Amino acid sequence: MANIVLGTAGHIDHGKSTLVLALTGIDPDRLKEEKARGITIELGFAHATMGDTRVAFVDVPGHERFVRTMLAGVGGIDCVLLIVACDESVMPQTREHFEICRLLQIPQGIVVLTKADAADGDTRAIVRQEVKELVAGSFLESAPVIEASAVTGQGLDALRAAIVAAAARVAVRPVEAAVRLPIDRAFSMRGFGTVVTGTLVSGRIHSDDELVIVPGGRQAKVRGLQVHGATATEVVAGQRTAINLGGVEIAEIARGQTLVTAGSVSVTRRADALLDLLPSARSIKHGARVRIHNGTSEVLGRISIAGPSAVEIPPGGRALVRLRLESEAVLNRGDRFIIRAYSPPVTVGGGRVLDPAPTRPGIRSSDALAGLERLMISGEPGTVNDAAALEEIVVSAGLKGVATSVLIARGGVAPSALAGTLSALIARKVVARIGDRVIAVTALDRSAKALVEAVTAFHRANPLSDGLPREEARERLFAKAEPAVFDAIVERLKGEKILGGTDRLALAAHKVAVSGEDARVKEALAGAYRSGGLKPPEAAALAAVCKASPALVERMSALLLREKTLVRVDTLLFHAEALRQLKADVAAMKDAAPNGRATVDVAAFKDRYGVSRKFAIPLLEYLDRERVTRRTGDVRLVL
Repeated sequence: MANIVLGTAGHIDHGKSTLVLALTGIDPDRLKEEKARGITIELGFAHATMGDTRVAFVDVPGHERFVRTMLAGVGGIDCVLLIVACDESVMPQTREHFEICRLLQIPQGIVVLTKADAADGDTRAIVRQEVKELVAGSFLESAPVIEASAVTGQGLDALRAAIVAAAARVAVRPVEAAVRLPIDRAFSMRGFGTVVTGTLVSGRIHSDDELVIVPGGRQAKVRGLQVHGATATEVVAGQRTAINLGGVEIAEIARGQTLVTAGSVSVTRRADALLDLLPSARSIKHGARVRIHNGTSEVLGRISIAGPSAVEIPPGGRALVRLRLESEAVLNRGDRFIIRAYSPPVTVGGGRVLDPAPTRPGIRSSDALAGLERLMISGEPGTVNDAAALEEIVVSAGLKGVATSVLIARGGVAPSALAGTLSALIARKVVARIGDRVIAVTALDRSAKALVEAVTAFHRANPLSDGLPREEARERLFAKAEPAVFDAIVERLKGEKILGGTDRLALAAHKVAVSGEDARVKEALAGAYRSGGLKPPEAAALAAVCKASPALVERMSALLLREKTLVRVDTLLFHAEALRQLKADVAAMKDAAPNGRATVDVAAFKDRYGVSRKFAIPLLEYLDRERVTRRTGDVRLVL
């Protein structure tokens, strides 16, 4: 069956609830106070089946004091019934409700002139003319206008037919997307526990599904589902539903929260958006405090106008802005919202979210304004999957990139379309995927260039060093990036034969070259250690031997160690040739032994090589590490 969610809108006492009762047989005024006062205070709900169409009604208050409640109900509807009483015509809340529906871009509507039995023909004609002037140029300009009376039944069949026709035009909701249900009621039922109601904006819900309530992050399990008062095994996008939740108490839920698939939305305190101001509103200054309504939630926040010189938005104007929220809100790219003045709380404008969790630090520069312009939503109404905007979101994140899962909310990308969208951007070499993050290729290129420049500068400043320490490079240039990003850039530069090294990064073409006095001292040092053999010279005597300063001797010694001309054994340095010869000589002892079993102890080693214990112990331990010998008690077995 087709499904449609209808919302009523209009001035107080224009017959909204009475009309819903006449159409459905269900009184949406459920509170005792509502019955006593004869007005709707809270959202009311009713349902009916008309032909092969299931119709859900959200009846909203008309009194100015209850516009906030009206906003909580109007966000998830497919069609609005704009109610105007024939005995009063267009009134202040008629206009405000109409403007709210227009700003939220409710896709379609029906104008119902109620209390037709209470006005004569001339009066009804005047009302029709005033309504025509109100809706001129709007989504209701060509909408059906039906005169009806809940008392006599006049026009009710025509209204039912118009509702069925509207249901046939309802756009297909994103059933395969992540679950998102703004909560408009939460209560407890004896024998069931916690129940929430709302219109499922996207996705599908089954019994036993694990969902999350945000803001707050409380997990809940679906214990049961109802649609139009009947038990259901599945609820799909576009249906109003009541959900019995387990694992959460009623005190932990409030209207304004949202039931979602984990990780599918942005829970944020700032968002970039396109804002339209009503012609009847006062101008909004940069930094103005406002009330922001989205879905069933209301949060306070401030408006920051993008661009270096903007100071206010004039009546009827449009601007790119940043919403700085005082508490967390649940937003996705493409969401529509309404803003009301902080005091008095009247509707002044509305807009659409372009980025629900911006990473760009500020928006007052020309570059920031240009970035927001690239986020503008294009295509058909309701289309938010814009590759250019996705690219801007990734580019503005810099080297930090954006987690793949975040792109569903920030980029307005359907989960089923994410892989294809990313593949297209990767194929165009716009973005790259590293681990679970998506990063702009331009950011990677800039960082790769900066790393090469840093290594080059290090070589100039330290010509005898074999490279910039890897961890130093990471901390200096990639502190805000994921480790995998740094590693990927290093491996890329190595693959391109630009960099080399492991613990230290060096230009692939870099060679330590010494000349003049440095070359002389280096050669003298190598000769001194070569001549010393297994009895290398004392470090303190090397300056005199080489006729050089201790600092220069130390630098050349470090260079010879890096070049593996010298080898450190414990605290001693030996020429590599002396150690190679020692290993070969000791290994040959096994071949010379009569039974093939050769051993050596400290005394024998000292006698054989004419060295003191100071050299013998470190050298024998070196032979153990090199697996030439193995210590067994006080002797070493030659392997």
